Amino acid sequence: MRYYVLSHIMKDILKSKFTRKYLLNQFDKSLYNALVKNATRNLVETQKKKYHFLSTMLKASVSNLEKGYFSEKVFRRIINVLVENAFLAKEKYKDKLEQFREEYGDYPPTFLVVSPTQACNLTCEGCYAASGTEAKPSIPYHIFDRIISEARDKLHNRFITISGGEPFIYKSEGKTLMDIFEKYNDMFFLVYTNGTLITQELAERMAGAGNVTPAISVEGFEKETDARRGEGTHRRVLQAFENLRNAGVPFGISVTATSDNAGILLDDKFYEYFFDRERAIYMWQFQLMPIGRSNKAFEKMVPPEKRVELYRKWDEMITNEKYCVADFWNSGVLSNGCLAYGRRGGYLHIDWNGNIMPCVFVPYYVDNIYDLYNNGKTLVDALFSDFMKNGRKWIDDYGMRNPKEAKNWLMPCSIRDHYANFRENILPENAKPENEQARESLEDDNYYKNLVLYDDRLEELTGDIWEKEYLKKESTVEQNR
Repeated sequence: MRYYVLSHIMKDILKSKFTRKYLLNQFDKSLYNALVKNATRNLVETQKKKYHFLSTMLKASVSNLEKGYFSEKVFRRIINVLVENAFLAKEKYKDKLEQFREEYGDYPPTFLVVSPTQACNLTCEGCYAASGTEAKPSIPYHIFDRIISEARDKLHNRFITISGGEPFIYKSEGKTLMDIFEKYNDMFFLVYTNGTLITQELAERMAGAGNVTPAISVEGFEKETDARRGEGTHRRVLQAFENLRNAGVPFGISVTATSDNAGILLDDKFYEYFFDRERAIYMWQFQLMPIGRSNKAFEKMVPPEKRVELYRKWDEMITNEKYCVADFWNSGVLSNGCLAYGRRGGYLHIDWNGNIMPCVFVPYYVDNIYDLYNNGKTLVDALFSDFMKNGRKWIDDYGMRNPKEAKNWLMPCSIRDHYANFRENILPENAKPENEQARESLEDDNYYKNLVLYDDRLEELTGDIWEKEYLKKESTVEQNR
C-alpha cells in the first residue's frame, strides 16, 4: 500500500507548481522509507542504490516538466500506465499472479523484450542483431499482436520493451509499431531505437499515445556515433531529441560500452551533454557481448579494470551527480541480479524469427513462438523448458532466493560473467544457436578460454568490493538494529 502513496504524491506534484519542491521532498522521504528504512529482505546497500536510481529519474522528469520538455498529459499517462500498472503490478495484480503461481508452480516474468524486425536503416559495426538494410525477417502483425495480448492477459505484464533491428521501420499487414502502442493503452513501452526515423509527426503521435519512451542509441559524441553508425547519424539523433522535446515525450539514451568509448563514459562531460543540454531523463548502458570465432570477438570488450571504473562512475552518477543511469551488468544490484530466463521481475526475449530466448544477449533458444502456436500452446509454455528452468535455478541460488546472502551481484550476468557455469549447467543439449556467430562461439575453444579468463579476473577485482561494501556493511546494520 505504501507504494500507492508514492503514486498519489506524483499526481499532486503534477497538479501544483507552487508546492512541487515540498512534494518532491515528501516523495523522496517516502521513497527512502519504502525502499531502505522499511525493507528487511534485501541488503541495505542494494536498496540505497535503488532509491538513488528512482529518485534521480523522478527529479529529472519534474525538471523537464517545468521546462516544457515533458508534457503534463504524457506525465499523467505515465503515472497511470507505467507507475500504477507496471511498477505496482505486484500489488495491483496480486491475485492473478498468485493464481498463475498456483497453476504453474512459479511466478511469471514481469515484462517481455520483443524484437519485431531485424531490418534497419543503418549498418552499424558490430551490431549484435546483425541488422542491416537488405531484406530481413519480421514477425507478422497478427503474431506480434497475439504475443502482446498473451503478455498482458496470461503473464499479467504491463511493461514491454521493443528492440530490433530498428523498431520504427517495422510494418506488417498495414500496421506499424504505433498501432501496437495505441491498441494496448494500458501498457507501457520502452523502445530501443537509433532515433533517425523519429520525425516531428511520429513524436506527436507518441505524445498522443502517452505510453511510450524511446531510448536512442549513441556511442559518445558526434565523432564516435558517426564512426560506428554512419556519417550524419549524430545530427539526426539531435533532431530526434528536438522533435521529442517539442512534443513533450520523455526519452533516454542507450550506450554500448566498448574498449573504444570507455574513456568517454568515464568523463563527466558526456553526462552533462546528454542530460543537462539535451535533456535525456535516463541512460541505459550495456557491456559489449562478444559473439563469434577467434580473438577478434574480444577486441572491443571493456577490460575488467575499466569495467570496475565504470561501476564506480555509475555509483557516482546516481549518488552524487543525480543522473539516472543504469548499466545492466554493473548495476546488477538494482535488479537483484540477472533479469533473464523469465524470472519474476525479469523477462524473456522474442526475436524477429519468433525464437524465444532467455535474454537479448543469450543467443540460444529451445522454443519458437510459431511452433508453440502451431501446436496449440501459448507463450506461457516457453517458460518451462529446461533452458529457462536451469537459468532460474542459477539465479535463485546466486542470490534471488535469499538476497541478504547473495553472491557477487557486481557480476550478475549468467553468460557474460559466468560463462563456464553457463555452458556446463544452464545451456541444455537441445538449445539451438540464433545465428552462425552464436554457433561458432560454442565450437571455438579460444572463445571459451577467453571469457573464462575475463570472468576470473573480474571476480578478483569485484569480490572484495562486494564483500566489504555490501555484505559487511549489512552486518554492521544488523548489529545496530
